[in-house]
Amino acid sequence: MNDKTRLESLSTFLKTKRSQITPESIGLPAGTRRRTPGLRREEVAQLAGVSTTWYTWLEQGRNIKVSSSVLDCIAIALQLNSDERDYLYNLALESKLEMIDQKKEQTTLSPSLKRILNELTYCPTIITDRHCHIVGWNSAAAHVFLDFELIPNDERNLIRLVITRKEFKALAVNWEHFAKGFLAIFRTYYGHYLGDEWYNQFISEMSSSYPEFQNLWQESQVNKAPEMIIEFRHAKAGKMLFNLTSLQVQGEMDLRCSIYTPVEETETESKLKRLMKKISDEK
Repeated sequence: MNDKTRLESLSTFLKTKRSQITPESIGLPAGTRRRTPGLRREEVAQLAGVSTTWYTWLEQGRNIKVSSSVLDCIAIALQLNSDERDYLYNLALESKLEMIDQKKEQTTLSPSLKRILNELTYCPTIITDRHCHIVGWNSAAAHVFLDFELIPNDERNLIRLVITRKEFKALAVNWEHFAKGFLAIFRTYYGHYLGDEWYNQFISEMSSSYPEFQNLWQESQVNKAPEMIIEFRHAKAGKMLFNLTSLQVQGEMDLRCSIYTPVEETETESKLKRLMKKISDEK
């Protein structure tokens, strides 16, 4: 990520987070002369204990010097969570993180990881790399989502599929909530790997081709591992409820394991078992 792109990303992030804080939430009157939602720049500057001019320059994306202590104050003023703080520091301090060898990322999954996938028989599981490219999945995932084997490898990007494929939009009852969770994860990678221009190319392509992606991306959500209950309406199995748990896989490759566990005291697991058996019998 070059300096211009980095500073533009920082500017957009700060503006978005400022707009999401209501004056009432920090004890200020809403007022009648506010032309835009959220706090004013001078109010954020006052909360952070910095000059309005300095904060304005920071939010404008000017190449100024910042320190961790001042960023701490900005993060508190903007009510950022820990993942959002990390994202802010990466952009503002221009963290230089070592890039992962692309050849290592393209290797096959280890035998132990493949076994874990297979052992999670009735928990749909997808493994992705730092580009959110799908590198592994189990049979349950293929039954609930779609058969990823039928998708060309170079098109097997989870973000792209969630945004573009009708199967995902029809499956998730609250598709926007579902998509935002993955975009929040994607943004953590984006802020972490500042030197990887692939992200800028991908975001530019998706933004120009899919307005839905652009609208959701502009919300600037950041979350390394969102945990949520997701409701699916499967075409063959009906209503299904899953707990989504996202895990980092330690090792040479920066991999993430997204596990959908059937919610207890629901019929989700039994429905999944019947679905998998039926399709297996049909084959």
